[in-house]
Amino acid sequence: MPAYLVVHPKGKGEDVLVEDPELTLSFDHGWAVLSDQHGPCMAIPADSGATITRIDPDEDQPTQE
Repeated sequence: MPAYLVVHPKGKGEDVLVEDPELTLSFDHGWAVLSDQHGPCMAIPADSGATITRIDPDEDQPTQE
């Protein structure tokens, strides 16, 4: 399942983990946009200083079903 960790600079906002089977990351006019099948669910301005890291499941670990 795609997941992205959004980390804001200290004191600028709460860090958040966004997960969804249909989650995608795109960049549009200075914004990082996380979307699912229903449309955009989070947008972060490029100049906010936030970092976005994709979290992939560890392939060595068994998946839960």
